[in-house]
Amino acid sequence: MAEKTTKAKAAPKAELTLAQQLDAKRSDLRDARKSLASGELVNPRIIGTIRKEIARLLTTINAQKEAK
Repeated sequence: MAEKTTKAKAAPKAELTLAQQLDAKRSDLRDARKSLASGELVNPRIIGTIRKEIARLLTTINAQKEAK
């Protein structure tokens, strides 16, 4: 009988700072671009999605800076 495997859960976003989330997303984008260049990326739309998430994080970071 096959055993069930579960995916490792990512750390909740509340525990990571915005800067850490931004670094992680930039790393994801870099990896996705490398995969696209090598022809391994299955869904190239993920690049646009990651870019939008980075923009949202930057907007939040800048809004917090202005509020201070």
